[in-house]
Amino acid sequence: MDLHLTDAQATAEERAAVDSELGLPESGWQGGHRQSAETRVVFNSDATGRRHRLLPALHAVQNRIGWISPGALNYVALRLDVAPAEVHGVASFYGMFSLQPRPPVVAHVCDDIACITRGSDKLCAELEGMLGPAGSPCSGGRAIWLRSQCLGLCERAPATLLTSAGERLHERVLAPASAEAVQSLVDDAVQGRLPAEPDVLNIQTSMPQAAQNHESLPLRLLHRLGQGGASALRAYERLGGYGGLRKALELGPEATLRELSASKLLGRGGAAFPTAKKWEALFLQRHLLQQEAGRAHYIICNADESEPGTFKDRILMEGDPFAVLEGMTIGGFVTAARQGYIYLRGEYPLAAQRMQLAIESASENGFLGDNILGSSLQFNIEIRRGAGAYICGEETALFNSIEGYRGEPRNKPPFPTQSGLFRQPTAVNNVETLVNVPGIIREGGAAYAKLGTENSAGTRLFCLCGHVAQPGVYEISMGTTLRQLIDLAGSVAGSGKLQAVLLGGAAGTFVSPQELDTPLTFEGTRAIGATLGSGVVMLFDDTVDLRRILLRIASFFRHETCGQCVPCRVGVVRQQEALQRLVNAEPLGSAAQEITLLRDMAQAMRDASICGLGQTAASALESALQRWSLFS
Repeated sequence: MDLHLTDAQATAEERAAVDSELGLPESGWQGGHRQSAETRVVFNSDATGRRHRLLPALHAVQNRIGWISPGALNYVALRLDVAPAEVHGVASFYGMFSLQPRPPVVAHVCDDIACITRGSDKLCAELEGMLGPAGSPCSGGRAIWLRSQCLGLCERAPATLLTSAGERLHERVLAPASAEAVQSLVDDAVQGRLPAEPDVLNIQTSMPQAAQNHESLPLRLLHRLGQGGASALRAYERLGGYGGLRKALELGPEATLRELSASKLLGRGGAAFPTAKKWEALFLQRHLLQQEAGRAHYIICNADESEPGTFKDRILMEGDPFAVLEGMTIGGFVTAARQGYIYLRGEYPLAAQRMQLAIESASENGFLGDNILGSSLQFNIEIRRGAGAYICGEETALFNSIEGYRGEPRNKPPFPTQSGLFRQPTAVNNVETLVNVPGIIREGGAAYAKLGTENSAGTRLFCLCGHVAQPGVYEISMGTTLRQLIDLAGSVAGSGKLQAVLLGGAAGTFVSPQELDTPLTFEGTRAIGATLGSGVVMLFDDTVDLRRILLRIASFFRHETCGQCVPCRVGVVRQQEALQRLVNAEPLGSAAQEITLLRDMAQAMRDASICGLGQTAASALESALQRWSLFS
């Protein structure tokens, strides 16, 4: 049946934006000129198999115009043969898309917890005086500034991301940011002379450990970044790159999987699932490819690093992009996957640029595509850029996002290794996990397992930010204590007196100064009721009002819930409301009764939410209430 559209029409520029992504329409059914005798037969809801291009098409309009109009939504619906209501539902899901008219120049100013410790309140107050209130057009109506959730630039806080829509999208990160620098950048963008993003990774700022003396430090993941030049293919090869893939091709899939299993590598994205187990599930299904026509396997790199306080994956992609590609390619070899996707956070312009250039270079030089390194291996990688939805870091929500649906989690089982992307077996690993793989295969799994502890093997990247002397990414052997890690980063900054440490990010746990001798292992943090999570280590000195930090975390989860399941949709709202009453000293009943209510809601969200967002939305709050008397 035909699509029923409103009368809104896309402008010529909006059509050109969509066509630049999808190609010119081939018929009237795709938005071209309709011939009276033009007919078709449709047997399913995605007859063209093009719905998975929905997110890129929406990006194309947003990037060209600065917002997505009803006419543009209609044209995208026609081009992809998707109901307009569903196109609207997807577009309205993502924070980086605007469905209301908006100026082409937008400055996103982070006011999340890491930036709060580094002066974002002052920055926003000064911007209000210079550019007007957040959300109000400025610079003659050509620009606007907005308060933003975490931008993943926590080591350089306070941070700003400026976007300038046009025939060619311009994106520029400014961190650390001052009000004067933001205003200057906005003026440059409005006048069409926005300077390009510096194509240099600041080692001293982002990786002070690697910059100090990389030769004397046992860095496995950061060593190439410390030496520089790893973003170029030949330099990557000179520094040992693609040695792991060559070794895997010599060993064969089964022996490669054995090496990975021997390494005891656990996922570095937060869930800590054994990497070899995921790949083994697809490996054991390899024979199905010969029995079932059309059966496909997929490898996905989850680079949607959106946990407040986390930025390690961004550093790896910006400074060592080929390591990500090599890890994915080895995964494709083991699991018989021929297609890989990098789902990359929308707020990472330099990482997107570096990864795309790396893919093109690898393809041109025989490291991606057909007959890789002269073998029968076939593997390709495509980037899909997110659009500002924390929930899409959950693997099944990520599948829906790539497929062109709202990024809402699916029920499990079936698990991704059984039914993942496009309902096919899929292995999902985060950036840090994949970057570990080439070295493990090259040097042997047993050697890697000797690092760290019995149950927490290898090294781990941690993101230090907040009130720490030298914020940045640090690589340590598992088992190093929290105190030793903080000392490595120059100790406590700010007032110099530590009040609390947030481990694992907004979904993590607050720990007290009395717990600094905890070993940073999965078992060590579990013993104190904490978690390593995604590697966040955020320090707060004694001048910080922890109640306000808790309220900001509650606000984050209220903003980021997908709203699919009732326990989370309602729970995060009620949680923030209760916290606000406590902060205002206006509890319903007594403070003790309000806290009891908060704990009851937390238990309900843990027990009944579909995914980890609702299940961990109260984790930081509960840990703080357990360790400090904040509302008595």
